[in-house]
Amino acid sequence: MHLEDGTKPAAYKKYTAKKIGIVVGMFLFLILFALFAISVGSVRIPIQDVILTLLTGPGGTGLFDRVIWNIRIPQIITALLAGAGLAVAGVAMQSILKNPLASPYTLGLSNAAAFGAAVGILIFGLGTTGNNMADAISVDNPYLVTICAFIFSMAASVIILIVAKIRSATPEVMILAGVALNSLAVAGLAAIQYFVDETKVAAIVFWQFGDVARAGWTEIIIIGIVVIICFIYFIWKRWDFNAMDAGDETAKSLGVNVSRLRLVGMIAASLISAVVVSFLGVIGFVGLVCPHIMRRLIGDDHRYLIIGTAICGALLLLISDTVARTMISPHVLPVAIITSFLGAPIFLYLIVRGK
Repeated sequence: MHLEDGTKPAAYKKYTAKKIGIVVGMFLFLILFALFAISVGSVRIPIQDVILTLLTGPGGTGLFDRVIWNIRIPQIITALLAGAGLAVAGVAMQSILKNPLASPYTLGLSNAAAFGAAVGILIFGLGTTGNNMADAISVDNPYLVTICAFIFSMAASVIILIVAKIRSATPEVMILAGVALNSLAVAGLAAIQYFVDETKVAAIVFWQFGDVARAGWTEIIIIGIVVIICFIYFIWKRWDFNAMDAGDETAKSLGVNVSRLRLVGMIAASLISAVVVSFLGVIGFVGLVCPHIMRRLIGDDHRYLIIGTAICGALLLLISDTVARTMISPHVLPVAIITSFLGAPIFLYLIVRGK
């Protein structure tokens, strides 16, 4: 929006400045909370020592160096990447399907990916069982497991797209389709557990609990590459998503290839969900709650909504992981338990207070 002399009106500048201020403020708070998250846990580290260790870099032999660089930093980076990825996947699905309840979890993509990963680990022998809870199951070929998870997640996405093509498909119908896909995936997981031995049943149940602590640097790099590439795509198409929110006909009149945008967007969202689930397990509510939180704060403009939702998802999962590590320290809860406890009340509040 510009005036005849090329300048932007003051009201528009104020409108955008508020959104940018909220996003920047959340990003700064995310950095501060990440420093706090590094300092707390079974071994408490003063903030000044955290900053000093980060500035000096890895390679130290002290206790704080080993705890920070070998345990805390990988876990926090994983939480940031997975939280941002799931949140962005959720906001993309809600726009693509025009459904405020769409997310990788509610539409069955997460459980479908979990079923695919379980098939890859157990049926194809891609996983081995350890001797303790800390090493209950290890993935011998994480790349093939991710491919299996992606195939099953994409199958669920195709079903969702087919249902979305039906003219009579309402948001309620979409959610019912997600419930059906969730039930199908759960049934598949139950069938696998029925036909394998007790040790592997325990291993797959333990694996299904979403936990960011199980990712190493190799998994972090893979998750990071997928999330960043998909995030760049969604940012690149931010204007197209804005146009599609106004209706398919309006978007087409503006030159947007709606069918291709919907297909590629669902593939990208499915890929994020598949990679995160195959490495970390099922983590719910992040992709559902964060887009609604940010819409209440900054509105529906995807120029700011995508970035804000990514920051909100990273912050929510980081807070959940920090709570999981400190609530009953030295014992650690799976982060998926905390996201459900936090996400469900927040979402109920948004339903009650929202429009």
